[in-house]
Amino acid sequence: MSRRPVLLVTNELPAAAQQRLEQLAEVDVRQHRGLSQAELVAAVGDADGLVCLLSDTVGRDVAQAGAGRLRVVSTVSVGYDHVDTSALRAHGIRLGYTPDVLTDATADTTVLLALMAARRAKEALAVVSSGQARGFSLSQDLGTQFTGKTLAIVGLGRIGLATAQRLVPLGFGRVVYAAPRAQEERARVVGAQHVELEQLLAEADLVCVCCPLNANTRGLFDRRAFAKMKSSAILVNTARGAIVNQDDLLEALDSGCLAHAALDVTVPEPLPASHPLVLHQRCTILPHIGSATIETRNAMANLAIDNALAG
Repeated sequence: MSRRPVLLVTNELPAAAQQRLEQLAEVDVRQHRGLSQAELVAAVGDADGLVCLLSDTVGRDVAQAGAGRLRVVSTVSVGYDHVDTSALRAHGIRLGYTPDVLTDATADTTVLLALMAARRAKEALAVVSSGQARGFSLSQDLGTQFTGKTLAIVGLGRIGLATAQRLVPLGFGRVVYAAPRAQEERARVVGAQHVELEQLLAEADLVCVCCPLNANTRGLFDRRAFAKMKSSAILVNTARGAIVNQDDLLEALDSGCLAHAALDVTVPEPLPASHPLVLHQRCTILPHIGSATIETRNAMANLAIDNALAG
């Protein structure tokens, strides 16, 4: 008799997808509740397929350990910067990822952060929780609104477009975007203009980072970028933490080069509670919940299972 393929799963999945995983008859599932890098390398040598998260590093060591048997790596994420694709390719290992299904949830989170930043929600919540709320005031706790202002999207992919579609009805007068190539069809949907990054930074009132992390975008938002932005501008990042240089961001917030930053992604994740950005009055940080809805996380996990079985 031929053996069933072994599917190594590094973490527990959302409830509905987990139930499906436990009922799979065509593979032998070996599931963990989190693996260290050494444990992942040791375990993958006996696997035909791997289902992993973006918190797992699938590097050359994993590819070499799985060489000869491992046929597919399936990550429960739309980004795959945690995977060494060249190492997988060298060993003939296929890669699956989960685009499309998390677009709406991540765009919703981007809008949430934009509104929290504009209306100074972090400060307001802190005042209430500390028992220092002053009640209604005409002159205290004033935020800003988006009416007539310029919305900027860095990376007009699926998530960037969905974000713009949600934000435009809030009253923005103009939409610009920066991308390696013009995305004319998507741009028409929201009336967006393709501009160079420098122009975008100079003109934007709200900048939403929706691009992938790669060699060109790593550290894209640094001291030089912040110096080009309006002092009243808001930066929102729901893409990858390493796109923003956090030391330079802190400097920009402290010096008044930037009005507010709102981040769903950081380096590392999570940031220590004592980190200056976590404590900063004008920096709102969420613990990477961009796709964290019941519907989306189950859809992601089920697509990752599909990809693993197909591979």
